[in-house]
Amino acid sequence: MKKPIVVGVVDTKASHASLAWAMDRAARRKLPVQLVHAVDSRWLDESVGSNEVIRAAANELLSKTAAYAGELEPTVQVKTFLFSGSPGQALRKHSKGASMVVIGTGHNWPGGPVADRALQIAAVAQCPVAVVGEQDMTGRRGIVVGADGSEESTQAVSFAAAEADKDSQELAVVHAVLAPPLIHRAMPAADVAETILEGERIVLAETVAGLAENYPDVVVHQVLVSNNEPAEALANAAAEARLLVLGSRGRGSFKRLLLGSTAHTVLRSLPCPTIITRVRRVKHTA
Repeated sequence: MKKPIVVGVVDTKASHASLAWAMDRAARRKLPVQLVHAVDSRWLDESVGSNEVIRAAANELLSKTAAYAGELEPTVQVKTFLFSGSPGQALRKHSKGASMVVIGTGHNWPGGPVADRALQIAAVAQCPVAVVGEQDMTGRRGIVVGADGSEESTQAVSFAAAEADKDSQELAVVHAVLAPPLIHRAMPAADVAETILEGERIVLAETVAGLAENYPDVVVHQVLVSNNEPAEALANAAAEARLLVLGSRGRGSFKRLLLGSTAHTVLRSLPCPTIITRVRRVKHTA
């Protein structure tokens, strides 16, 4: 049985954009789609009549969205689900049997801005999570993936390579390292600076090792950025890309690449549709 693409549905333009992206992917991958809308019971009035009105509106939203999805891609099977609870709970439940969860950008998701919500969903989802904006995708080419040398990073690169192979796209593997200011100011031509960069080149080369054998038709570009923060380096690299891929442990994130504000920064300024991978858990020791 083919695993469906699960789409979080709300009544916004951003949600419609994410639906269009998901339907296009479903048609190309020949996958069914599940449309999920959550009615968060925490904010409902205790009045039975009020609850019925809200649920009726939610069901109407799902019906209209399903009709729109059918217009976009008539060959894709679409099912709707109304969930009682938070959006995070709804998408977590449906992610168990899904190939991907898709949400749109914007601030209309209960629980905070999309960067917070996307990372929360990625932390609990049991499949990759795609965050899709309203960018014009016309003329965009290539897939960008962030790398930092961790095992999660290698998984994300493999995921991105598979995407590039299926969609006949070139792949850029970006490893961003912000060298200590002392090296740039005091020793710009010193051997120590080149030694550091050479070590990072090795990390990048090891990350992409095996891609040529597994995906011989994919053109892979190794991009080492040594003078910029990871988030900005990724945003710049993906400015005209079709897709950006980031890795996630499921609890937390890359030790370096997604630590702190990097993922937040990327998602807040979303350069293109971005997938936070969730391939398999990696056991980490202290």
